[in-house]
Amino acid sequence: MTVQELPGDAAAYRPTPPPAWQHRTDPAPLLPDPEPFRVLGTEAAAAADPELLLRLYAELVRGRRYNAQATALTKQGRLAVYPSSTGQEACEVAAALALEERDWLFPSYRDTLAAVARGLDPVQALTLLRGDWHTGYDPHEHRIAPLCTPLATQLPHAVGLAHAARLKGDDVVALAMVGDGGTSEGDFHEALNFAAVWRAPVVFLVQNNGFAISVPLAKQTAAPSLAHKAVGYGMPGRLVDGNDAAAVHQVLGEAVARARRGGGPTLIEAVTYRMDAHTNADDATRYRGESEVETWRAHDPILLLERALTERGLLDDDRRKAAADAAESMAADLRARMNADPVLDPMDLFAHVYAEQTSQLREQAAQLRAELDAEGEAR
Repeated sequence: MTVQELPGDAAAYRPTPPPAWQHRTDPAPLLPDPEPFRVLGTEAAAAADPELLLRLYAELVRGRRYNAQATALTKQGRLAVYPSSTGQEACEVAAALALEERDWLFPSYRDTLAAVARGLDPVQALTLLRGDWHTGYDPHEHRIAPLCTPLATQLPHAVGLAHAARLKGDDVVALAMVGDGGTSEGDFHEALNFAAVWRAPVVFLVQNNGFAISVPLAKQTAAPSLAHKAVGYGMPGRLVDGNDAAAVHQVLGEAVARARRGGGPTLIEAVTYRMDAHTNADDATRYRGESEVETWRAHDPILLLERALTERGLLDDDRRKAAADAAESMAADLRARMNADPVLDPMDLFAHVYAEQTSQLREQAAQLRAELDAEGEAR
């Protein structure tokens, strides 16, 4: 920036804007709507695709049962930890269904349901949380990045993959999921800034469930909404009712299509609520009251969709039972397979670390193999 010296004292000195300032982005089109976008309960619900709504419903019911079964497995000692997404199923399912097969999903540790809805074996999705193996699935085969425990570190990974795909000419979009707590991390800023500057085909989905463990949103940010942060990076921000499965799917679908045609990234804030505790190790009663939880139960994503489907005559008792039976079948299979003790190979410690093992890893592997052989002979 240049400085223009004017007659008089120092107070008269004014900066002269460089020419580039004349071409700054107009923020108005980037700003989110003042209220979360909704479909269910509005006139738009009548025009929603019936097949899509029924598929969303079946996945929501299955997802609710999946969360309940995984939580039960922690109490039985079959899982070390489980971060439930009960109450957030609409975000999880919509994220999976909005993507095409060639696209990539970048989940956080709470997004196992999104991975399952995208087609991943439920047992493989829980392998990391059981502590058996590294990830439990091949990320490249399923186009699902490893579940990310450190907050927001998956966001730069999503941007890097999407940017690389664009440079190669691959028609790929990355959808990165993060919680409201993750927006307070430096990785969030770095990812959004890079994505916007390079117009990377990425969609950032923030599931604002009200708490970063026990820290409420009001103690994380003073912004009007998390979606408003988008304008600072030069990308559109969208605000959506995260319990309205049809609305989340529509907003995500539009953002994915925009990214695919070269329009760049979008930041979406889905306003939802975590019904269960942060994990099975958390006592949520220490930082929120039951009346707050009950208020959100009235806005349950399954109830909202059931009501809309019933009003349109699309959901009867037979379809309800079919969805419930499919969910119970999934839970029974998950329960049986998770209750079987896994067969573990200690040598897997050295697998999938490098494409070609380093000399140090080969030395360590040989030492462990010798110890295991000696132990076997001693028996």
